[in-house]
Amino acid sequence: MKDITWKNSPLSVAGLTEYIKTLLEEDFYLKDICVTGEVSDPKLSQGGHLYFNLIDTNSPGIINCVVWKSLVSKLENRPTNQKEFIIWGYLRLYPAHGKYQLVVSRAKLAGEGLQSQRLQQLRNRLEAEGLFSQERKKPLPPKPQTIAVITSREAAAWGDIQRTLKQRHPGLTILLSPCFVQGEEAPASIVTALTRVEKDHRAEVIILSRGGGASDDLSCFNDERVVIGIAHCSIPIITGIGHERDRTLADLVADVAVSTPTAAAQKAVPDLSAMIRQERQALLWKRQRLLQATKRHFQRTRQHFQYLKEKLIALHPQKVLQRGYAIVRTEEGRIAHETTLLSIGQELLIQLGEGVVKVQVTDITPPPSHPQCK
Repeated sequence: MKDITWKNSPLSVAGLTEYIKTLLEEDFYLKDICVTGEVSDPKLSQGGHLYFNLIDTNSPGIINCVVWKSLVSKLENRPTNQKEFIIWGYLRLYPAHGKYQLVVSRAKLAGEGLQSQRLQQLRNRLEAEGLFSQERKKPLPPKPQTIAVITSREAAAWGDIQRTLKQRHPGLTILLSPCFVQGEEAPASIVTALTRVEKDHRAEVIILSRGGGASDDLSCFNDERVVIGIAHCSIPIITGIGHERDRTLADLVADVAVSTPTAAAQKAVPDLSAMIRQERQALLWKRQRLLQATKRHFQRTRQHFQYLKEKLIALHPQKVLQRGYAIVRTEEGRIAHETTLLSIGQELLIQLGEGVVKVQVTDITPPPSHPQCK
């Protein structure tokens, strides 16, 4: 810091300005501040920078503000005259004029900004209480037979949900617990509808839904009463609020959250026609496997039968005779298998492989005797 002298000699203007600049710009709290006030006299310079004053509406006070050209087009809300804004930024001193100004990084209409702050505070508190934790979420039933829908009777969401549920699962019981889904009366109406379904004791899953709309229209789904009602409900809840950009607190506390009413209906029940197709495919596959197994078994059986057939043919007496063997029978047709049954002069019939020969016994040689145990 240059030209700073205490008590004994005066400071230069530049030295004092530098000192004040250092105090302002290096202060921890002033590097990122949030100020609310009424915008006055906004002007866009030739260089593209936006200058305006921020005035205190309750007491005398004014701050010069600047938005650099690179950020003007990126502001969520561009400061307009006589509108109350919340301004975020940091303090900077301009040495040439000895004035400080607030360099703006973000601007939001005061009403919207305060609402956003309150919503964030509520979200932080409910999250700290564990209402959004995955551990407390209930699983959906795999094949529910009764589904309750909480929405407005006139809403397009009600028609979309009915159509989707009936297409996916004909014969399903669909209950409507009507309520307001927009406006000041909506939070209490939604809680009443939830209580009504709980007391009915029929629904296995609940769809809480509405169609699309502006962010302001979804405020009822950020109401603490609705969030607590969902958290304390004993029936699994699917939310289909119809707004893909913003997730409401109701989405965070619900057991399952999807972006549209149709998606909520698809999540609630399995596609019965798809299941039937899958079962049919599985049956066709099993039938094919059974046919293949039967065919292989039949082929093995036929091969074994062929083997037995060939073996029987080979053992047939006629085949044996064709290999040079003969069958000796008496004239009475008895097979002569022992010499003891024959006598000299006896006539026998000998069957050959081809034809029969008639012979007469002229000599008999008895079989050799077998040794006996002593």
